[in-house]
Amino acid sequence: MSGAGGLAWRALHALVRALLCLQRALLACLRGRAAAAAATSCALLAPAARALGFREARAAWRRRGPAHGGAARGRQRWRADGRALRKLPVHVGLVVTEEEPSYADMASLVVWCMAVGISYVSVYDHNGIFKRNNSRLMDEILKQQQELLGLDVSKYTVKFANQDKTGQVLNCQSTLKVLSPEDGKADIVKAAQNFCQLVAQQQRTHSDLDVNMLDNLLSSTNGFPDPDLVLKFGPVDSTLGFLPWHIRLTEIISLPSHLNISYEDFFSALHHYAACEQRWGK
Repeated sequence: MSGAGGLAWRALHALVRALLCLQRALLACLRGRAAAAAATSCALLAPAARALGFREARAAWRRRGPAHGGAARGRQRWRADGRALRKLPVHVGLVVTEEEPSYADMASLVVWCMAVGISYVSVYDHNGIFKRNNSRLMDEILKQQQELLGLDVSKYTVKFANQDKTGQVLNCQSTLKVLSPEDGKADIVKAAQNFCQLVAQQQRTHSDLDVNMLDNLLSSTNGFPDPDLVLKFGPVDSTLGFLPWHIRLTEIISLPSHLNISYEDFFSALHHYAACEQRWGK
């Protein structure tokens, strides 16, 4: 009995050891499969994560231009780009025909105009949203100036020339007007009425009316030259009332949208303008 009992005990002990070895093997296998699954998941998800990060970085770059992550490099590039153009417009009109204008994207466009050396900028949307919210646009431009131009912000100042912003000068060289449809046809009607009053008061005669006289009577663009270039944003094939008197000789370039507009798109439009031959109606 004792011999049989010892044999049974040794068999049971061997069985327990075998079960323990099997358990360890199973655990190792499960850990290996888990690690492989994790590695596979990482391998599958890594490209998506990289793509997501790239898209986010690209979106930020598209809105802020080349200065993102290096304002000094951006300023140098903008100045070089402006000097490299065969001709640079003195006055650029930014016309938005889309229903929901973006203050951030419009501010970027204004700051880019300033940075490349454009002296006059007009902002227009057919609903008058920018003009009604002039202060909000001004705040966004100041923010973009600081982000994109950095320490050189004092060299790129902008004067708001609207009637409701008289005297507000933001330390700068470029001049901005924010316009609405009332500054177009309605301003021409008002100028005609003022001229008729001058004739009725015998201060003028009908023969005095010419292009220069009408320009002087138009209050919405007083002190501004006619736009050399209009950048029209949106699917509508019309400037929707933007300064109809002043753009008779203006080069008009259409872009799909001002939303998430990139500096590359903006400069491409300037390059197109610089390369075009204007015949002035000849």
